[in-house]
Amino acid sequence: MTPERSTRWSQVRRVLAIRLDNLGDVLMTTPALAAIRESVPQAEITLMCSPSGALLQPHLPMVDHVLVHKAPWVKHEQPATALDDFMLLDTLAERSFDAAVIFTVCTQSALPAAMMCRLAGIPLRAAYNRENPYELLTDWLPEPDLSVAAARHEAQRQLELVQHLGWHTTDTRLRFALGPQDHEGLAAKLRQAGLAPGAEWIVVHPGATAASRRYPADRFGLAAEGIAQDSGCTVVFSGSAAEQPLIAQAQAAMRRPSISLAGALSLGELGALVAGAQALVSNNSGPVHLAAALGTPVVDLYALTNPQHTPWQVPSRVLNHDVPCRNCLKSVCPQGHHDCLLKVPPEAVAEAALSLIHSQRSAA
Repeated sequence: MTPERSTRWSQVRRVLAIRLDNLGDVLMTTPALAAIRESVPQAEITLMCSPSGALLQPHLPMVDHVLVHKAPWVKHEQPATALDDFMLLDTLAERSFDAAVIFTVCTQSALPAAMMCRLAGIPLRAAYNRENPYELLTDWLPEPDLSVAAARHEAQRQLELVQHLGWHTTDTRLRFALGPQDHEGLAAKLRQAGLAPGAEWIVVHPGATAASRRYPADRFGLAAEGIAQDSGCTVVFSGSAAEQPLIAQAQAAMRRPSISLAGALSLGELGALVAGAQALVSNNSGPVHLAAALGTPVVDLYALTNPQHTPWQVPSRVLNHDVPCRNCLKSVCPQGHHDCLLKVPPEAVAEAALSLIHSQRSAA
């Protein structure tokens, strides 16, 4: 980093941080956002994100404001129209940002967002990019993750981007802040669901947005049965209301009673549920990154679609079966066999969770 670059980026007062994909991706960017807050405490930080990413706003104290945009260059249902883009451009210009940092995965281009920022008159613009962006970026880092197979973890990738600008943090963990209302709301819903006072629980999350990342729901149930039998924990299923059929399949595979809170929790209450759990058992989805942010041990049924989103800095077991078609980046298994997950037996899932639970209890 040159002294001139350090001076330019240390004097900013209004920073636009752009992360336009999913909630989990924003969570993996929180160490970098914390580095901005710690390095330029005088700055006002605005996060520009998708509607799902915006749900995190109450839980990210380092962020002052949120702008929501369904960018047409990122996968969204009903992406923004051209009129939406022009309205966003006006908003960016009105807010007079000094700098913009564009966070992307290695398969995304930063150039559409860079163009928007340049047209809005934002003088400093930084991102990774594969090709020479010329004047679109003032601070360009040539894309280091040229192959998905060799890609760094997402959290590390974004930390190294802001480090290039002179921004650092001593705490590189993911961030998710809980408030009293989150714990109180969860406690009320667990009482209503019949959880015994003082009972320990594990969280099982059988859903995921992409079919290629879903371990079979009945196998989640078989694994959960084994975990509950050995640990004495109550099994609490989480998910959206639309995922209740998956949870019903999982519960049907169990002999012991369990609790479903599908569709019943706010994001903060889900965070409180995960924070209080002995372990989380989940597909590779947003709750895995919540667990990492909250320090809850996690068993991650990790489909081999891409390698860089594993649990970050938390006790974990990452389970899959190696396949030659790994790193396919597909939402539906292109081979049709789904072997990277289907060849993981439920007994292995239960064993992984129990090892984490017993380790945690031994350390207490």
